[in-house]
Amino acid sequence: MNTQIQKVTNTIIERSKPYRGIYLQRLHDADLKGVNRSALGCSNLAHGFAACSQSDKDLLSDDVVPNIAIVSAYNDMLSAHQPFAVFPEIIKQALQKAGATGQFAGGVPAMCDGVTQSQPGMELSLFSRDVIAQATAVALSHNMFDGALYLGVCDKIVPGLMIGALSFGHLPAVFIPGGPMPSGISNTQKVQVRQDFAKGLVGKKQLLASESASYHSPGTCTFYGTANSNQMLMEIMGLHLPGSSFVTTNTPLRDELTKASSRQILSLIDTNASSMGIGKMLDEKSFVNAIIGLLATGGSSNHTLHLIAMARAAGIVINWQDFHDLAQEIPLLTKLYPNGSADVNHFHQAGGMPVVIKELLENELLHEDVNTIMGKGLATYTQLPSLGHNEDNAVSWSPASIDSSKKEIVGTVSEPFSENGGLSILDGNVGRSVIKTSALKSEHKLIEAPAEVFNSQEALDLAYKAGQLNKDFIAVIRYQGPKANGMPELHGLLPALGALQDEGFKIGIVTDGRMSGASGKVASAIHMTPEASEGGVIAKIQSGDPMRLDVENSKVELLVDEDALQKREIPTLELGENRFAMGRELFASLRQNVSGAEQGASIFSLPGEEQA
Repeated sequence: MNTQIQKVTNTIIERSKPYRGIYLQRLHDADLKGVNRSALGCSNLAHGFAACSQSDKDLLSDDVVPNIAIVSAYNDMLSAHQPFAVFPEIIKQALQKAGATGQFAGGVPAMCDGVTQSQPGMELSLFSRDVIAQATAVALSHNMFDGALYLGVCDKIVPGLMIGALSFGHLPAVFIPGGPMPSGISNTQKVQVRQDFAKGLVGKKQLLASESASYHSPGTCTFYGTANSNQMLMEIMGLHLPGSSFVTTNTPLRDELTKASSRQILSLIDTNASSMGIGKMLDEKSFVNAIIGLLATGGSSNHTLHLIAMARAAGIVINWQDFHDLAQEIPLLTKLYPNGSADVNHFHQAGGMPVVIKELLENELLHEDVNTIMGKGLATYTQLPSLGHNEDNAVSWSPASIDSSKKEIVGTVSEPFSENGGLSILDGNVGRSVIKTSALKSEHKLIEAPAEVFNSQEALDLAYKAGQLNKDFIAVIRYQGPKANGMPELHGLLPALGALQDEGFKIGIVTDGRMSGASGKVASAIHMTPEASEGGVIAKIQSGDPMRLDVENSKVELLVDEDALQKREIPTLELGENRFAMGRELFASLRQNVSGAEQGASIFSLPGEEQA
């Protein structure tokens, strides 16, 4: 194992000991108390299977037949989740053939950031992750289950399901993806039309036609944003079947993988002793592997929040320094939009996650000795699935190899697209922030320019349309942190700022908000902490202040005399309009109790630190 990776892993293990120990003891206690329907009284059990068929009731009356919970994020508005409509029946039939039973335990909310971008509903988006975790816990609270299958794809949904699953960490878990939609128009075409619209060169009708040609059918959006980064994480952490993350939706292979996932969870269950629950299966090495996967593929910056929150649910404490230290060792191995023009379908055709995992393992850049749903070791995950030749062996796996004709999509450790991973951490007198580097050209990695300060992305857009931003500047968009307004993605900034950058202006972004998982073209210091609402220095920046955003040296600095800066008062900002309408009034307690960005922007505490 690479020395630096092992050092980071050991640091995380040591840092996590107090919390991980408490968490594992709780899983042990749950095993002793009875973790399924054997602990229920007759009236409880009768309620629990009243709606089942008589044959299932007969099976559920004993304790020897596993009963599997299905927790789904299905709705038919989200293209990524619409395919899940048919999954429960596929799963139940597969379980029945394997001698087990399954019940749809509960649904969780699932919102689409693509719909809510630049809308008030986006201010609920990050908090929806923790609501999904709570909804998952409610679904599993009936204690009827020996394991659980989780159906989810998109941005906050998989992290929320994971946090909820880890709160029931004594139960075995398998995550089942829905698969991407077929490729639509190219990402290059889509971005060009967006920028032309921002410039006023095309109208709304042409823009809608372009967007509809990109997002055109059931399935996950095909760019490599947060949703597809989720699928990468589930595979490299061993929670998906090998090579299954990017198999297209509504295909025979996708259905057979769903059946195979349903059967696979049964191998993790021991009805007479302790099963391989997800809380025991995932350890510090699993989360280090997740960070490595994110860096190696240039994945979504949103996961510098989500991975921290997910790990904390298992008593594991990771921080941004871990991401930064690992990034010095992990090369960028993929070139996917927004880092390139290829989408996840092209990536899968080039060998997908199995070739990335194989390359990392062969170069000692990944922990192989981890538990997965396939058993011990990650080597199994270097294989790609295909349809088998008979009903009893409907899916078969074969070793993956890099397609030499696809070198523009998947690289090697010896010939990477970049020597360092796709994310970095910036420090300076403004605070601490994250930057996505995988899509940055070298000429955009050092921006020294005056600040232009805005308290919303809408204000910046008005300035752009008024012709006030045709110059070099660093856009400071503040009061966008979790405590201010729920930390929305500021995707509305990208068409205008991307167009200005294309015109030759030096453009940067500094914000305590988030950027889209598909962002990265403009140098963006995001997730700035402390945030403006907590009195962070970002609240003191004034338009015209000189600033430096230096990616190569991991710095973001306000070039203002320290004494003068100390004397500045933090301006009073009325955020009342962000407190109501579109359901925002219902999330007041979350805004008040949310942690900072580097702690995962979560309302949940570490094991042992929960409030009474």
